[in-house]
Amino acid sequence: MIRTVISIILAVLLSSCGGQRSASADGGDTVRFQYAQLLKLVRYQGYTTATISHPWRQNAVLHRYVLVPADSAVPEALPEGTVIRTPLRRSVVFTTVHCSLLSMLQREQSVVGVADLKYIKAPFVQAGVNSGRITDCGDGMSPVIEKIIDLHPDALLLSPFENSGGYGQLEEIDIPIVECAEYMEPSPLGRAEWVKFYGLLYGCEREADSLFAVVDSSYNVLKHHPSPITHHPSPLLDKITGSVWYVPGGRSTIGQMLADAGADYPWADDDHSGSVALPFETVLERAGESDVWLLRYSGKEPLTRQQLLGEHRGYNQFRAFKSGQVYGCNVEQSLFYEESPFRPDLLLSDFIRILYPEALPHYELRYYHQLK
Repeated sequence: MIRTVISIILAVLLSSCGGQRSASADGGDTVRFQYAQLLKLVRYQGYTTATISHPWRQNAVLHRYVLVPADSAVPEALPEGTVIRTPLRRSVVFTTVHCSLLSMLQREQSVVGVADLKYIKAPFVQAGVNSGRITDCGDGMSPVIEKIIDLHPDALLLSPFENSGGYGQLEEIDIPIVECAEYMEPSPLGRAEWVKFYGLLYGCEREADSLFAVVDSSYNVLKHHPSPITHHPSPLLDKITGSVWYVPGGRSTIGQMLADAGADYPWADDDHSGSVALPFETVLERAGESDVWLLRYSGKEPLTRQQLLGEHRGYNQFRAFKSGQVYGCNVEQSLFYEESPFRPDLLLSDFIRILYPEALPHYELRYYHQLK
């Protein structure tokens, strides 16, 4: 199987770098996306437009950017949109996900400021802040505007949220805001394919195309792993928080990844693209007989089954708890949130290894580990 993966990866790398393009009605060359549905890139003479569809409003545009190379003059007749000179050499990043992505693309030096430092585990960011090269701009919801202005960044990278009411003072300082909406893509590969947009922003298109080619080929090889037809294991996800249990909706990226892993997910027929809030009793009724339990937690030490039971005595009613098939992902000690958005193939490998150990017998789990 490993040889098959390598062969396909090499074939894709040789054929797909640079991306496919087609002529658009207005004379530009449209970059074809195989999976991404919210992003459209069109190349013109002297600039490129990037249009982000509104994730929460049908047939609406969230933002349109006009990317103009910094080493050339700005064309006289530009379409409407936020002008960004590329490649970005100085940026303030508000999310750990995009800091980690820039590290994958070897563009760490372009990060001169961050917000929500306490949530960013990228080593280069922590080292940069300690040395003074990277500025801590404070809380993401109320950053220190003066610090951001003093950095003279080319752009700010942050994630939009539904009904957020805008970005407050950040919209008044005349610095382009790049709205990183890829997390609203309906598929894991659709989200990961946005790496091509970031490659264009940071002047590393070839690296971005190559990275996605590896992700795409690896994910699809894993997706078609041989599995027994007679039984598809049923997974239970996460755990109760307060009085509510949030489970991934059937159309969420996690829900699709479980389907791609060959799981019989109890909420596969749910049409939510995010999490679904449920009472404990509903989860027990629908997923009480699940074969395995996959949960995320945050802690300094590995969670044990006894500690888990101490959080809620009702957990001992689940079949997976009784059989010891409980796997935890410590998001504080792993790079789950940093890696998996743009490397869904790594998370899919974990899911398959847990659900079908015989399919990847030599693979060592990266994020989830069986609770003792």
